[in-house]
Amino acid sequence: MGKIFRFYKDVDTDQIIASQYLLFPTIDEMKAHTFESLDADFASTVKPGDYVVADENFGCGSSREQAPSVLKALGVKAVVAKSFARIFYRNAINIGLPVIVCKDLYDNVEAGQEMELSMENGTITCEGKTYECTKLPAKMQAILDQGGLIASLDA
Repeated sequence: MGKIFRFYKDVDTDQIIASQYLLFPTIDEMKAHTFESLDADFASTVKPGDYVVADENFGCGSSREQAPSVLKALGVKAVVAKSFARIFYRNAINIGLPVIVCKDLYDNVEAGQEMELSMENGTITCEGKTYECTKLPAKMQAILDQGGLIASLDA
């Protein structure tokens, strides 16, 4: 089980990690500023195994791969949204951050609730209710299991 951090629609990559922090030399230094403009306490309160749940078009904006990277570095287990910007989705898979489409979850959950994602079954359970979500193809799941596309190429 992980805690839900809930964000609205059209969260762009600059809101995930603002451009001024891209000057830091490492993701480890950047991660303390994740979602700083939307939730100043996010980086200090998110715990490994927690989830980001969002409305439509999560990760729109620039193509910066640091956006999914800071989420993964903070231990976010997965980002679950109604839809994703294509480039964010691709970058997340490249670095090994699960991105799951679930059309019904966002409108039925609140920040702070606990949820459990079963990528194997394509389901999310929260507050005793089960939601159907993207069940990743075996090949994509294997890429995530190896730490992302980049890591799988080294395997």
